[in-house]
Amino acid sequence: MRSVNPIPGNPWPHDMVIRVQDSPWALYELLWLREAHGLQPAGDDLPPLLARTPSPASTSPDAATRARWESAWTRLWRAASAHAGREQDHEGHARLIAMKPGDPGRTELLHHIIGPTWRDEFGDEAFDDPSYTQRERSTPEERAAARPRTLADNPEHRDLEALIPAWRAGLTTIVTIPCRGEHTRRIGDNALLTTAATRADSAAYRRALASFV
Repeated sequence: MRSVNPIPGNPWPHDMVIRVQDSPWALYELLWLREAHGLQPAGDDLPPLLARTPSPASTSPDAATRARWESAWTRLWRAASAHAGREQDHEGHARLIAMKPGDPGRTELLHHIIGPTWRDEFGDEAFDDPSYTQRERSTPEERAAARPRTLADNPEHRDLEALIPAWRAGLTTIVTIPCRGEHTRRIGDNALLTTAATRADSAAYRRALASFV
């Protein structure tokens, strides 16, 4: 979404680039975990529930583990959200591809690119569950089905009048999560986190973009 020179008749600013991150897996994992395990993390700015409620996890943590999980969830959500909103590190990706397994610094670079995750702190065990497997398989199809079929249906083109002032105020990245209702949070100097439902509704999306200005 960028050109070197202005294009006559095109209302999209030729130098405006907006990245839409609709596959933040670290956030999806946290959202699944919260609902599948019935966690009740504390916080006044947490995201709403998933639009499609996952099946309950087949096993439940003991009381002490649940308390640790609930205590860590909000902190990890905020850290993972902030990372999802950062500019992509293309140079880091190129260095990672050039590295061989076992190269010094590879693990550190991989962590820098992926960002903080639940697995870093608690391991993979919670995700070895039929509920998560079912969710993981269905998510790509749901995301593909939700994508606009024409340029005119694209939310950024549909609501260009609201997007341009937000971009001029510094917005470069929009992170979407598959949660219910209208919800928008600023996650850094250049990014907004919003629900897919907010982005799909013109009036709600315009309010979200206006909140950045």
